[in-house]
Amino acid sequence: MNQLSFFQAEIAGTGSYLPEKIISNSDLEKTLDTSDEWIRARTGIEERRIASEDESASTMAVRAAQEALSDAQIEADAVDMIIVCTSTPDIVFPATACFVQKELGASRAVAFDISAVCSGFVFGLSIAEQFVKRGQYANVLVIGSEVNSRIMDWSDRNTCILFGDGAGAAVLQRSENTGPIGVLSSHIYSDGSKADLLSVPGGIGKSRISHKEIDQKQFCLKMEGKAVFKNAVKRMIEVADEALKFNGMKPKDIGLLIPHQANIRIIESVADKLELKPEKVFINIQKYGNTSAASIPIALHEARKSNRTRQGELTILTVLGAGLTWGAVAVKW
Repeated sequence: MNQLSFFQAEIAGTGSYLPEKIISNSDLEKTLDTSDEWIRARTGIEERRIASEDESASTMAVRAAQEALSDAQIEADAVDMIIVCTSTPDIVFPATACFVQKELGASRAVAFDISAVCSGFVFGLSIAEQFVKRGQYANVLVIGSEVNSRIMDWSDRNTCILFGDGAGAAVLQRSENTGPIGVLSSHIYSDGSKADLLSVPGGIGKSRISHKEIDQKQFCLKMEGKAVFKNAVKRMIEVADEALKFNGMKPKDIGLLIPHQANIRIIESVADKLELKPEKVFINIQKYGNTSAASIPIALHEARKSNRTRQGELTILTVLGAGLTWGAVAVKW
């Protein structure tokens, strides 16, 4: 175990928010050369949620955060730090987290965004863990919130079928409980040499926004699916195994694996390599698709509320996102 840790960092509460609007595979059949059967077989997705016109990353983040705070039984003024993990911020600046801070009334909290796309929440937990374990902060709110529908090319069947909108949140809380509990360790990585595999290439800081870029849909998500798939399986397995070894554990010690909900075949490949039975793998991709940074916290919240995370058991979170970025978190309940 990490000898620099003075406190435990426990997940004291979780929450989520999903927009009401649902787009099913059958709905997509009407405008795309695809079918419900094709999408289900290749992705595991049946439907996805889409934000309404008056919803954004910040409004959804607030809803998820409010539920997480209630679950943790703390008030907003007890929050020391707010980390919003998003690649679809409300505006370029200020940070979406500042809007969330205002709406929550968390006046004491430092608030900022991070962008690690699908890996965002795992990266956010890693940051929060450091502040909590060393005693600097008592309550850190980590939120993943995405409006992926705003950056979709809805004529591209290779990408728009995969993504949905939503938000999830967790309160990481300082604890003096003895023994290994809470976030045991986090492990995060990046490989910028593969940045072009998944991106929104339109320029803001590198160039002016132009009509040409808009017409070419450069502000929509672009993905090399096969390469992303291959890297996701490889890296998610590697980093999950690293988290286990770091804590002196083996795959058989996993109580529940919560993988990034990107593709059912990725999830099944990771589970097979770790030799995990289906009941030890949490899956909700069929309902929401890939909600990027919101994927892990939404799944974590649903797993807790359905009693899939049990006291004394180990949960592994594992993810890969654009960047490329990837990571894992080991949590003991």
